[in-house]
Amino acid sequence: MGWLRSLLRRPPLLHVAGDAGDGPPVVLLHGIASSSVTFEFVVPLITSRHRAVSIDLLGFGASPAPDDAGFTIEEHVAALHRTLRKLGLKRFVLVGHSMGALIATRYAATYRTRVTRLVIVSPPVYLTPSEIGPAFDRAAMGGYFRVYEFLRANKDFTIRAAAGLARLSPIKNLLDVTETNWRAFVLSLEKSIESQTTVSDLVSVQAPIHLVYGALDPLLHPAGLRIVENLRNVTTHRVQGVDHVIRPRMARVVATAVG
Repeated sequence: MGWLRSLLRRPPLLHVAGDAGDGPPVVLLHGIASSSVTFEFVVPLITSRHRAVSIDLLGFGASPAPDDAGFTIEEHVAALHRTLRKLGLKRFVLVGHSMGALIATRYAATYRTRVTRLVIVSPPVYLTPSEIGPAFDRAAMGGYFRVYEFLRANKDFTIRAAAGLARLSPIKNLLDVTETNWRAFVLSLEKSIESQTTVSDLVSVQAPIHLVYGALDPLLHPAGLRIVENLRNVTTHRVQGVDHVIRPRMARVVATAVG
């Protein structure tokens, strides 16, 4: 009966980390093991014409991490939807970075009339190796899954590695993997990134879609990007000299994509 309790459970409200500016609302969703600080360079560029609402995802930042949460993409979307309804937001631009882009896409595919524009930034669009034709692409895709499996299986290494990368980040507290959010990290990685239906979700989105990514991003697989770029309603913004992080150069492109 655990599945029934999960179905009937009311989704938790997420932490609204920022709400600034006036105008049409823009909802900002960060990626895995991060928080609303992801958009540190974006928010100042859009608040003169938009209301920027930054939200911490389920299990991350200051948002709750229920003991019985499975951190599936469905649960992430349900918590987001309840939070946006609580805020009274009915129509908005939705921006997601990394895993947040996958959650934003599922939200836009599910609640089609609410999202006026979808901006997906650095989305890790992965397919199973069996879905990919060229042998090189299949091997590379399999490599991502092996790395993620290793990270999930080696907590101490992953926490130390994340701390080291965080020290190199241009944004303070951008990457945060700790004992506190370990369960949210592991389950979100497994159930919202490694297991995903992003391509079919994108096909179902009715709003215009803007894809923004850095040319040097090591977390994005070319095969996944090619599929997204060739979908209808997708406008691509490839930012030279930028990796996975939304640095000032990419922030300007994201702000332009928001409109």
